[in-house]
Amino acid sequence: MPRPIVTVYHAEGCHLCDRAIDVVREAQGQQQFALELVDIGGVESLEAQYREHLPVIEIDGVRTFTYFVTVKRLLDRLEALPLPDDGSSAR
Repeated sequence: MPRPIVTVYHAEGCHLCDRAIDVVREAQGQQQFALELVDIGGVESLEAQYREHLPVIEIDGVRTFTYFVTVKRLLDRLEALPLPDDGSSAR
């Protein structure tokens, strides 16, 4: 079963970003998911898309949180994800 991917878009010197990364890592200790950290610094397209909303947390490519996240809210969102279809229902 594939694990969800949690992506945190962040930038150097962003204290909210540092806190969000700590929260996401804490949640990762309670539930398995892949963590992807993306530093937007100096990447023009990412700066344009994310800078005003940092930190941005996506789950499987869907923007889920901006500015602030808690362990409980992240875990709740991960638990609410639909289970992947293993093909057994097609029989």
